[in-house]
Amino acid sequence: MIELLDHHSDGLSRQIYDVFQASYKIEANLVGSTDFPPLRRKASHIQSSNTQFLGEWIGAELASVVEFSLSGDDLSIDSLVVHPQYFRRGLASQLMQALLKRERWQRANVETAAANSPALDLYRKFGFIESTRWLTADGIEKVGLVCGSSAPFK
Repeated sequence: MIELLDHHSDGLSRQIYDVFQASYKIEANLVGSTDFPPLRRKASHIQSSNTQFLGEWIGAELASVVEFSLSGDDLSIDSLVVHPQYFRRGLASQLMQALLKRERWQRANVETAAANSPALDLYRKFGFIESTRWLTADGIEKVGLVCGSSAPFK
């Protein structure tokens, strides 16, 4: 079941944090980072965030989460993670589809590490195209992607 998460509660912010940590440890290895910035985020940061979180539950377990914000017609996807025990089950695609159908937007943007080919493949599947590349202060090559219209998903 996919639903909007109340990340302001202690328990749920901690569950979101746990999924983030498990997933981002895998991504850190994938991109070869020993000090991966998303792993520095604390549960308290999630709890006090002004963003929104959509999550997918498998039974009583939070299996995947997308963090996003909407400013006018611009949708920003800030994080999309799947707990490693649920990898390769299509959860990221289900979550993306739910998000893109749920919100009204004209332009969506997301960024990921250039070495994260599973994420790049996912975003391209939904019509995102590369818009920019840069090297972070942490030495990670990043890719920015945009999608111009929500029409295919409505």
